[in-house]
Amino acid sequence: MAVNPIPLYVAATAHGFGHVTRLAAVVNTLRRQDAQILPIWVTPAPAWLLQRYGEGEFVHRPRGLDVGVVQPDGLQADLPATLAALKAFQAGAADLIREEAEFIRSQGVPLILADVPPIATAIAEAAGIPCWMASNFGWDFIYQDYGPQFQPLVAWIRELYGRCQRLFRLPFAEPMAAFPHQEAVGLTGSDPRYSGEEVARRLGLERERPTVLLTFGGLGLQGLPYERLTDFPDWQFLTFDPKAPALPNLQILDGQVWRPVDVMPLCRWVVSKPGYGTLAEALRCGTPMACVNRSGFAESPLLVEGLRRYGWHRILSPEEFFAGSWDFLRDPPYPPQASEKLDRGGNEAIAAAIAAFLRQ
Repeated sequence: MAVNPIPLYVAATAHGFGHVTRLAAVVNTLRRQDAQILPIWVTPAPAWLLQRYGEGEFVHRPRGLDVGVVQPDGLQADLPATLAALKAFQAGAADLIREEAEFIRSQGVPLILADVPPIATAIAEAAGIPCWMASNFGWDFIYQDYGPQFQPLVAWIRELYGRCQRLFRLPFAEPMAAFPHQEAVGLTGSDPRYSGEEVARRLGLERERPTVLLTFGGLGLQGLPYERLTDFPDWQFLTFDPKAPALPNLQILDGQVWRPVDVMPLCRWVVSKPGYGTLAEALRCGTPMACVNRSGFAESPLLVEGLRRYGWHRILSPEEFFAGSWDFLRDPPYPPQASEKLDRGGNEAIAAAIAAFLRQ
Protein backbone atom coordinates (compact mmCIF):
# COMPACT_ATOMS: atom_id res chain seq x y z
CA MET A 1 0.00 0.00 0.00
CA ALA A 2 1.46 3.35 -1.06
CA VAL A 3 2.00 5.87 1.69
CA ASN A 4 1.34 9.51 0.90
CA PRO A 5 4.31 11.82 1.44
CA ILE A 6 4.21 14.55 4.07
CA PRO A 7 5.06 17.83 2.30
CA LEU A 8 7.26 20.35 4.07
CA TYR A 9 7.53 23.86 2.59
CA VAL A 10 11.20 24.81 2.95
CA ALA A 11 11.74 28.51 2.29
CA ALA A 12 15.37 29.53 1.81
CA THR A 13 16.49 33.10 1.36
CA ALA A 14 17.53 34.22 -2.09
CA HIS A 15 20.90 35.42 -0.81
CA GLY A 16 23.83 33.21 -1.82
CA PHE A 17 24.01 29.47 -1.17
CA GLY A 18 24.72 29.25 2.57
CA HIS A 19 21.11 29.41 3.76
CA VAL A 20 20.19 26.53 1.46
CA THR A 21 23.12 24.37 2.49
CA ARG A 22 22.56 24.75 6.22
CA LEU A 23 18.83 24.09 5.85
CA ALA A 24 19.62 21.02 3.75
CA ALA A 25 21.61 19.54 6.63
CA VAL A 26 18.54 19.85 8.87
CA VAL A 27 16.18 18.46 6.22
CA ASN A 28 18.51 15.50 5.58
CA THR A 29 18.54 14.70 9.29
CA LEU A 30 14.76 14.96 9.38
CA ARG A 31 14.31 12.60 6.42
CA ARG A 32 16.58 10.00 8.02
CA GLN A 33 14.07 9.98 10.86
CA ASP A 34 11.03 9.92 8.57
CA ALA A 35 11.46 9.07 4.89
CA GLN A 36 7.84 10.05 4.15
CA ILE A 37 8.68 13.73 4.45
CA LEU A 38 8.94 15.42 1.05
CA PRO A 39 10.70 18.80 1.09
CA ILE A 40 9.32 21.44 -1.24
CA TRP A 41 12.26 23.79 -1.70
CA VAL A 42 11.11 27.34 -2.41
CA THR A 43 14.23 29.21 -3.45
CA PRO A 44 15.85 30.65 -6.58
CA ALA A 45 18.97 28.60 -5.79
CA PRO A 46 19.87 26.24 -8.66
CA ALA A 47 18.51 22.70 -8.67
CA TRP A 48 22.02 21.24 -8.83
CA LEU A 49 22.79 22.79 -5.42
CA LEU A 50 19.75 21.09 -3.91
CA GLN A 51 20.76 17.80 -5.52
CA ARG A 52 24.33 18.12 -4.27
CA TYR A 53 23.39 18.94 -0.66
CA GLY A 54 20.07 17.15 -0.34
CA GLU A 55 19.35 13.46 0.12
CA GLY A 56 16.42 11.76 -1.57
CA GLU A 57 13.54 13.18 -3.55
CA PHE A 58 12.44 16.80 -3.40
CA VAL A 59 10.30 19.33 -5.23
CA HIS A 60 11.92 22.56 -6.41
CA ARG A 61 9.74 25.65 -6.62
CA PRO A 62 12.15 28.34 -7.91
CA ARG A 63 10.68 31.49 -6.40
CA GLY A 64 12.40 34.33 -4.59
CA LEU A 65 10.85 35.05 -1.19
CA ASP A 66 13.21 37.86 -0.27
CA VAL A 67 16.09 39.93 -1.63
CA GLY A 68 19.03 39.55 0.74
CA VAL A 69 21.83 41.87 -0.28
CA VAL A 70 22.78 42.56 -3.88
CA GLN A 71 26.48 41.78 -4.20
CA PRO A 72 29.02 41.88 -7.02
CA ASP A 73 30.99 39.21 -5.13
CA GLY A 74 31.27 37.55 -1.72
CA LEU A 75 32.91 40.50 0.04
CA GLN A 76 31.09 43.57 -1.33
CA ALA A 77 27.54 44.93 -1.00
CA ASP A 78 25.68 47.17 -3.49
CA LEU A 79 23.36 49.20 -1.25
CA PRO A 80 21.54 51.27 -3.92
CA ALA A 81 20.73 48.12 -5.88
CA THR A 82 19.65 46.36 -2.68
CA LEU A 83 17.29 49.22 -1.77
CA ALA A 84 15.74 49.26 -5.24
CA ALA A 85 15.25 45.49 -5.17
CA LEU A 86 13.66 45.62 -1.71
CA LYS A 87 11.18 48.29 -2.73
CA ALA A 88 10.21 46.33 -5.84
CA PHE A 89 9.82 43.17 -3.78
CA GLN A 90 7.61 44.89 -1.20
CA ALA A 91 5.40 46.28 -3.99
CA GLY A 92 4.71 42.76 -5.24
CA ALA A 93 4.49 41.08 -1.83
CA ALA A 94 0.69 40.85 -1.63
CA ASP A 95 0.44 38.89 -4.88
CA LEU A 96 3.31 36.61 -3.86
CA ILE A 97 1.70 35.88 -0.48
CA ARG A 98 -1.61 35.00 -2.13
CA GLU A 99 -0.01 32.74 -4.75
CA GLU A 100 2.14 30.85 -2.26
CA ALA A 101 -0.72 30.40 0.21
CA GLU A 102 -2.87 28.94 -2.58
CA PHE A 103 -0.05 26.57 -3.52
CA ILE A 104 0.41 25.46 0.10
CA ARG A 105 -3.28 24.71 0.50
CA SER A 106 -3.35 22.77 -2.77
CA GLN A 107 -0.46 20.59 -1.59
CA GLY A 108 -1.73 20.01 1.93
CA VAL A 109 1.43 21.44 3.52
CA PRO A 110 1.22 21.47 7.36
CA LEU A 111 4.30 23.59 8.19
CA ILE A 112 6.74 26.14 6.77
CA LEU A 113 10.43 25.91 7.73
CA ALA A 114 12.24 29.09 6.71
CA ASP A 115 15.77 30.53 6.73
CA VAL A 116 15.04 33.36 6.87
CA PRO A 117 12.65 35.16 4.42
CA PRO A 118 10.41 37.51 6.46
CA ILE A 119 7.45 37.07 4.13
CA ALA A 120 7.25 33.37 5.00
CA THR A 121 5.28 34.25 8.13
CA ALA A 122 2.64 36.11 6.11
CA ILE A 123 2.40 33.22 3.67
CA ALA A 124 1.90 30.81 6.57
CA GLU A 125 -0.84 32.99 8.09
CA ALA A 126 -2.65 33.24 4.78
CA ALA A 127 -2.45 29.45 4.39
CA GLY A 128 -3.52 28.81 7.98
CA ILE A 129 -0.39 26.93 9.06
CA PRO A 130 2.57 27.69 11.36
CA CYS A 131 5.89 29.14 10.25
CA TRP A 132 9.07 28.09 12.04
CA MET A 133 12.44 29.62 11.28
CA ALA A 134 16.08 28.73 11.83
CA SER A 135 18.82 31.36 11.60
CA ASN A 136 21.50 33.31 13.42
CA PHE A 137 20.28 36.68 12.11
CA GLY A 138 17.28 38.44 10.61
CA TRP A 139 17.39 40.74 7.63
CA ASP A 140 16.29 43.66 9.82
CA PHE A 141 19.64 43.32 11.61
CA ILE A 142 21.49 43.61 8.31
CA TYR A 143 19.48 46.52 6.88
CA GLN A 144 19.22 48.64 10.04
CA ASP A 145 22.69 50.14 9.55
CA TYR A 146 22.23 50.90 5.86
CA GLY A 147 20.77 54.37 6.35
CA PRO A 148 17.43 56.15 6.76
CA GLN A 149 16.00 55.01 3.41
CA PHE A 150 16.05 51.42 4.64
CA GLN A 151 14.22 52.08 7.93
CA PRO A 152 10.62 51.69 6.64
CA LEU A 153 11.66 48.33 5.21
CA VAL A 154 13.31 47.37 8.51
CA ALA A 155 10.05 48.11 10.34
CA TRP A 156 8.07 46.02 7.81
CA ILE A 157 10.47 43.09 8.20
CA ARG A 158 10.35 43.25 12.00
CA GLU A 159 6.56 43.17 11.93
CA LEU A 160 6.71 40.05 9.76
CA TYR A 161 9.27 38.32 11.97
CA GLY A 162 7.04 39.08 14.95
CA ARG A 163 4.53 36.57 13.53
CA CYS A 164 6.99 33.67 13.61
CA GLN A 165 5.70 30.98 15.96
CA ARG A 166 9.08 29.38 16.66
CA LEU A 167 12.65 30.42 15.97
CA PHE A 168 15.54 28.00 16.30
CA ARG A 169 18.35 30.45 17.08
CA LEU A 170 21.64 29.15 15.71
CA PRO A 171 25.06 29.83 17.26
CA PHE A 172 26.84 33.15 16.57
CA ALA A 173 23.48 34.94 16.63
CA GLU A 174 22.44 38.54 17.01
CA PRO A 175 19.71 39.13 19.64
CA MET A 176 16.94 38.59 17.05
CA ALA A 177 14.63 40.70 19.23
CA ALA A 178 11.88 40.81 16.60
CA PHE A 179 11.19 37.09 17.16
CA PRO A 180 8.87 36.56 20.15
CA HIS A 181 9.34 32.78 20.48
CA GLN A 182 12.91 31.55 20.20
CA GLU A 183 15.08 28.75 21.49
CA ALA A 184 18.82 28.27 21.18
CA VAL A 185 20.09 25.18 19.36
CA GLY A 186 23.54 23.85 18.51
CA LEU A 187 25.58 24.14 15.35
CA THR A 188 23.94 23.03 12.11
CA GLY A 189 25.72 22.13 8.91
CA SER A 190 26.89 19.32 6.66
CA ASP A 191 29.57 16.71 7.23
CA PRO A 192 31.87 15.06 4.65
CA ARG A 193 30.38 12.20 2.66
CA TYR A 194 33.69 10.50 1.82
CA SER A 195 36.83 9.45 3.63
CA GLY A 196 39.95 11.54 3.20
CA GLU A 197 41.62 8.65 1.41
CA GLU A 198 38.81 8.41 -1.16
CA VAL A 199 38.80 12.16 -1.81
CA ALA A 200 42.59 12.23 -2.26
CA ARG A 201 42.44 9.28 -4.64
CA ARG A 202 39.63 10.70 -6.76
CA LEU A 203 41.24 14.14 -7.00
CA GLY A 204 44.80 12.89 -7.39
CA LEU A 205 45.99 14.76 -4.30
CA GLU A 206 49.17 13.86 -2.46
CA ARG A 207 48.40 13.52 1.25
CA GLU A 208 51.90 14.58 2.31
CA ARG A 209 51.66 17.95 0.52
CA PRO A 210 49.90 20.86 2.28
CA THR A 211 46.44 21.47 0.82
CA VAL A 212 44.43 24.71 0.97
CA LEU A 213 40.79 25.26 0.01
CA LEU A 214 39.92 28.72 -1.35
CA THR A 215 36.14 29.17 -1.14
CA PHE A 216 34.05 32.34 -1.08
CA GLY A 217 30.49 31.09 -1.38
CA GLY A 218 28.17 31.01 -4.33
CA LEU A 219 29.06 34.55 -5.41
CA GLY A 220 32.80 33.94 -5.54
CA LEU A 221 35.32 36.74 -5.23
CA GLN A 222 36.46 39.34 -7.74
CA GLY A 223 40.18 39.88 -8.07
CA LEU A 224 41.32 36.92 -5.98
CA PRO A 225 45.14 37.15 -6.10
CA TYR A 226 45.89 33.76 -7.60
CA GLU A 227 49.40 34.94 -8.38
CA ARG A 228 50.23 34.37 -4.70
CA LEU A 229 50.01 30.64 -5.33
CA THR A 230 53.28 30.75 -7.25
CA ASP A 231 55.02 31.37 -3.91
CA PHE A 232 53.87 27.90 -2.76
CA PRO A 233 54.96 25.53 -5.55
CA ASP A 234 54.95 22.48 -3.26
CA TRP A 235 51.43 23.14 -1.96
CA GLN A 236 48.09 22.02 -3.42
CA PHE A 237 45.27 24.57 -3.76
CA LEU A 238 41.62 23.82 -4.43
CA THR A 239 38.93 26.21 -5.68
CA PHE A 240 35.38 26.12 -7.02
CA ASP A 241 36.01 29.21 -9.17
CA PRO A 242 35.49 28.19 -12.82
CA LYS A 243 37.33 31.35 -13.93
CA ALA A 244 40.48 30.58 -11.96
CA PRO A 245 43.69 30.55 -14.00
CA ALA A 246 45.45 27.34 -15.01
CA LEU A 247 48.24 26.91 -12.47
CA PRO A 248 50.24 23.73 -11.77
CA ASN A 249 49.35 23.74 -8.06
CA LEU A 250 45.68 24.75 -8.42
CA GLN A 251 42.81 22.35 -9.05
CA ILE A 252 39.35 23.64 -10.00
CA LEU A 253 36.63 21.50 -8.44
CA ASP A 254 33.25 20.86 -10.03
CA GLY A 255 30.61 22.24 -7.67
CA GLN A 256 28.04 19.82 -9.09
CA VAL A 257 30.20 16.91 -7.93
CA TRP A 258 31.98 18.17 -4.83
CA ARG A 259 31.01 20.27 -1.82
CA PRO A 260 33.55 22.34 0.14
CA VAL A 261 32.96 20.21 3.25
CA ASP A 262 33.92 17.04 1.37
CA VAL A 263 37.53 18.20 0.93
CA MET A 264 37.98 20.08 4.22
CA PRO A 265 39.42 17.12 6.17
CA LEU A 266 42.34 17.05 3.74
CA CYS A 267 43.12 20.73 4.14
CA ARG A 268 45.65 22.52 6.28
CA TRP A 269 43.60 25.70 5.77
CA VAL A 270 40.21 26.82 4.55
CA VAL A 271 40.49 30.40 3.27
CA SER A 272 37.12 32.10 3.11
CA LYS A 273 34.86 35.00 4.08
CA PRO A 274 32.83 35.10 7.33
CA GLY A 275 29.80 33.06 6.33
CA TYR A 276 27.88 30.72 8.61
CA GLY A 277 27.86 27.75 6.22
CA THR A 278 31.60 27.55 5.60
CA LEU A 279 32.41 28.39 9.22
CA ALA A 280 30.08 25.68 10.52
CA GLU A 281 31.53 23.08 8.18
CA ALA A 282 35.11 23.99 9.08
CA LEU A 283 34.29 23.79 12.78
CA ARG A 284 32.56 20.43 12.35
CA CYS A 285 35.62 19.10 10.50
CA GLY A 286 38.15 20.70 12.85
CA THR A 287 39.89 22.39 9.91
CA PRO A 288 41.66 25.73 10.56
CA MET A 289 40.06 28.70 8.82
CA ALA A 290 41.72 31.87 7.58
CA CYS A 291 38.87 34.36 7.45
CA VAL A 292 38.95 37.48 5.27
CA ASN A 293 36.87 40.18 6.96
CA ARG A 294 34.16 41.97 4.98
CA SER A 295 32.21 45.18 5.50
CA GLY A 296 28.52 45.89 5.01
CA PHE A 297 27.32 42.77 6.81
CA ALA A 298 26.38 43.25 10.44
CA GLU A 299 26.60 39.52 11.19
CA SER A 300 30.27 39.30 10.15
CA PRO A 301 31.73 40.36 13.56
CA LEU A 302 29.54 37.74 15.26
CA LEU A 303 30.85 35.02 12.97
CA VAL A 304 34.46 36.16 13.33
CA GLU A 305 34.08 36.10 17.12
CA GLY A 306 32.59 32.61 16.88
CA LEU A 307 35.58 31.46 14.85
CA ARG A 308 37.98 32.96 17.38
CA ARG A 309 36.20 31.26 20.28
CA TYR A 310 35.69 27.80 18.85
CA GLY A 311 38.01 27.26 15.88
CA TRP A 312 41.64 27.16 14.89
CA HIS A 313 41.96 30.40 12.98
CA ARG A 314 43.59 33.47 11.50
CA ILE A 315 41.64 36.68 10.85
CA LEU A 316 42.79 38.64 7.80
CA SER A 317 42.02 42.16 6.67
CA PRO A 318 41.18 42.61 2.98
CA GLU A 319 44.52 44.40 2.63
CA GLU A 320 46.44 41.44 4.04
CA PHE A 321 44.62 39.08 1.73
CA PHE A 322 44.74 41.06 -1.51
CA ALA A 323 48.13 42.75 -1.14
CA GLY A 324 49.95 40.70 1.50
CA SER A 325 52.44 37.88 1.15
CA TRP A 326 50.15 35.05 2.33
CA ASP A 327 52.84 33.99 4.79
CA PHE A 328 49.98 33.24 7.18
CA LEU A 329 49.61 29.90 5.39
CA ARG A 330 53.00 28.81 6.70
CA ASP A 331 52.31 29.97 10.25
CA PRO A 332 50.42 27.81 12.74
CA PRO A 333 46.79 28.79 13.32
CA TYR A 334 45.73 30.45 16.54
CA PRO A 335 43.95 28.05 18.90
CA PRO A 336 40.31 28.43 20.02
CA GLN A 337 39.93 30.97 22.82
CA ALA A 338 37.01 29.27 24.57
CA SER A 339 37.55 26.39 26.97
CA GLU A 340 34.02 25.04 26.55
CA LYS A 341 33.01 22.95 23.56
CA LEU A 342 30.45 24.19 21.04
CA ASP A 343 27.20 22.22 20.88
CA ARG A 344 27.05 20.64 17.42
CA GLY A 345 23.62 19.05 17.72
CA GLY A 346 21.55 21.68 15.91
CA ASN A 347 20.58 19.44 12.98
CA GLU A 348 19.21 16.81 15.35
CA ALA A 349 17.41 19.24 17.68
CA ILE A 350 15.54 21.02 14.88
CA ALA A 351 14.73 17.79 13.04
CA ALA A 352 13.34 16.20 16.21
CA ALA A 353 11.05 19.18 16.86
CA ILE A 354 9.72 19.16 13.28
CA ALA A 355 9.20 15.39 13.30
CA ALA A 356 7.25 15.60 16.55
CA PHE A 357 5.01 18.35 15.12
CA LEU A 358 4.33 16.54 11.87
CA ARG A 359 3.41 13.31 13.67
CA GLN A 360 1.14 14.79 16.31
